[in-house]
Amino acid sequence: MTTTTDPGERARASGTAVRRKEDARLLTGHGRFVSDLVLPRMRHVAFVRSPVAHARLTGVDTAEALDVEGVHAVFTGEHPALAGVALRAQSALPGYVETEQPPLARGKVRFAGEAVAAVIADDRYRAEDGAEAVVVDYDPLRPTVCAWADPVDPVHDEAPDNLLLSRTFRAGDVEEALSWAGVVVDRELTTNRHGGNPIECRAGVARFDAADGRLTFWSGTQVPHLVRNQLAELLGLPEGDIRVIAPDVGGGFGVKAVLYPEDVALCLMAIATPGTALKWVEDRVEHLLSATHARDHRYVVRAGFAADGELLAVTADVWCNTGAYSVYPWTAGIEPLMAGGLLTGPYKLSHYQCTVRGVATNTSPSGPYRGVARPSTVFAMEALMDSGARALGMDPIALRRRNLILPADVPYKMPSRLVDDSGAYEACLDRAVEVFGLEAWRAEQARRRDEGGLPLGIGVGIYNELTGLGRAASAGPRMPFRTGHDACTVRVNPDGRVTVFSGVTSQGQGLETTMAQVVADALGVEYDAVSVRYGDTDESLWGFGAFSSRQAVIGGGAANLAGVDVREKVLALAGALKEVDVADLDLRAGQVHVRGQEKPVISLAEVARVAYLQSDRLPEGFEPGLEGTKFYDPIRGAFAAGAQLAALEFDPATGEIHILSWVCVEDAGTIVHPVIVDGQIAGSIAQGIGGAMYEHLVYDEEGNLSTGTLLDYLMPTSGEIPELTIDHVSTPAPNPTGVRGVGEGGTLAPNAVVAGAVADALGVEVDDLPVTPARVWELVHGSEGR
Repeated sequence: MTTTTDPGERARASGTAVRRKEDARLLTGHGRFVSDLVLPRMRHVAFVRSPVAHARLTGVDTAEALDVEGVHAVFTGEHPALAGVALRAQSALPGYVETEQPPLARGKVRFAGEAVAAVIADDRYRAEDGAEAVVVDYDPLRPTVCAWADPVDPVHDEAPDNLLLSRTFRAGDVEEALSWAGVVVDRELTTNRHGGNPIECRAGVARFDAADGRLTFWSGTQVPHLVRNQLAELLGLPEGDIRVIAPDVGGGFGVKAVLYPEDVALCLMAIATPGTALKWVEDRVEHLLSATHARDHRYVVRAGFAADGELLAVTADVWCNTGAYSVYPWTAGIEPLMAGGLLTGPYKLSHYQCTVRGVATNTSPSGPYRGVARPSTVFAMEALMDSGARALGMDPIALRRRNLILPADVPYKMPSRLVDDSGAYEACLDRAVEVFGLEAWRAEQARRRDEGGLPLGIGVGIYNELTGLGRAASAGPRMPFRTGHDACTVRVNPDGRVTVFSGVTSQGQGLETTMAQVVADALGVEYDAVSVRYGDTDESLWGFGAFSSRQAVIGGGAANLAGVDVREKVLALAGALKEVDVADLDLRAGQVHVRGQEKPVISLAEVARVAYLQSDRLPEGFEPGLEGTKFYDPIRGAFAAGAQLAALEFDPATGEIHILSWVCVEDAGTIVHPVIVDGQIAGSIAQGIGGAMYEHLVYDEEGNLSTGTLLDYLMPTSGEIPELTIDHVSTPAPNPTGVRGVGEGGTLAPNAVVAGAVADALGVEVDDLPVTPARVWELVHGSEGR
């Protein structure tokens, strides 16, 4: 990665001197620093974005923008404050092509929407006026939009064929296994590009205090500690001199798990204008244009089945459109590697070969989005299952049941070497079939066929969700760090109340509730006695943040271990104070009891008072204070199982689709908070339905985004999402809390469910997503109806 000069040099290079700390700290008559009494200036930032997808930058004229009233500065990629800085997402994967992503475009623009310049003004309106006055000259190059098309002008010189990485997963002997097969089926599938679209777009405020040499960055990020770590390296600041604060964030879904060039630019500009807080809030058009996209994939797949339905072999060639840049820190490998590692899903398989590719194009960069590649892979795998069932003349659910990983098989090593510890797939399927009422829906389907009603189809999707990635995840991008651990401190205060400092971050998942529950149970106090602090790198311990459905698994594991540790300390001190064997003591509801006795011998508050305020009463061997810090660092994550069934009806005359019933059964292990768990599942299914039926980021051949507003980019509302029936089986995971993550599983099946229902109702296979009324009409009527 590029390491830059120190902040003082940056500020001086931009014409602003950094004052010595002692010069800035002038005491007032009341003994307070001037800086404590004067509120910092807040100025607003607007970015100038490229209207073309691929071009050389031949000139950026900022003179007219600087003349706009209220505009204070304009920065470009060549500005001394930004020159030489670039994000470089690193990977140890053999053959990976490392490329640079500058904070503002330098020399070349690589997608429509890339930031070329930034304007600082008194308010956002004046900043936008200034941005419109910036004149940029472009020398157009030929863009590449499709990842499986040959480029004319490569996106990056380092990758003449636009291929940033490839990897082949192999197990067994695929060709020999296919030669044994009674049936071989082939499918060629594409999935539609779309994105997370949280209700709150990206936002940040950066302020550099020249007196302290400290940068504070308020950010709507899911990964505050990772952001701080990378900013320190890019800005040349000690990590301890950077504070990242991620307050309550209005949704993330993976889109905010990336360090964006705008974030880096905001911080660099703040260093160049010390004492001034710089604020940027993304609007929806910017978000659709330049926040990370996902799911633009192509799958060419083949499967061989024995006559009895056993899945013998799978081959796959996969292309993933990674967009213009390899995003930090996840790299261009995040989608293709997840696709190859988890394509086979919950099915037993010995013979597997899958080649995945991450291909750069002149489109917005691709990054993590809820489910990361697996909505596409489940669609591909379930399409093979449905095609196999039709070719064999088998019931599609019976074929799936024939091949599921069962409890007796776990721990099951998948063909990609990931180890599945669940085995609850058949239990989820059986429960889903029961709750859904499959026999009744089949009867209704038959009735409609006999009596001429609207065709009705039943779709099914079964999936495994790898939650809480551990150190041994074999399908990851091989970044310079491992995303295994989280930390938590549990502190009993002198009044007996409890403060939890957790490494988790919240974007609406209710983690402050969940973590308080975990600690209250582990420690032995009332839920209301616990407060949780998170999202501030100066206050909370290290945590990798929100992704991979990991926070309840790993953050919750750390919280549980810390709570148990403090409980042991409380009981040990209580036993010493009351001269009772610690083995005879129990702590519940904030009171220490002798086991079997209702009357407490001492309260937690009194034990804490001694620990903090009456150290003269501390027995020998006890230190003041009452807190504990623990890390949880699992080797492997926890697989969660899930199955979804739905009944959909179709109007062949118009292509109109109506969802009649939707059932999801998941194995969440130990459920900490049922309402939160069901909310996570319902929200993820809604996003999955959006991707399956509505959402599509469409580029034309010139790299222009055609669906750049919510008038064109269709998102489902409450009117489109059916009443969902959510149920559970419970197989506790082998971790401190028994939890299995639930944040993403619901997104995985809807593509497969909707496409499967179309084939079941209308007898036509869906190869391209989304499944819109127009697509259904075309499948039914073919070219003669056009």
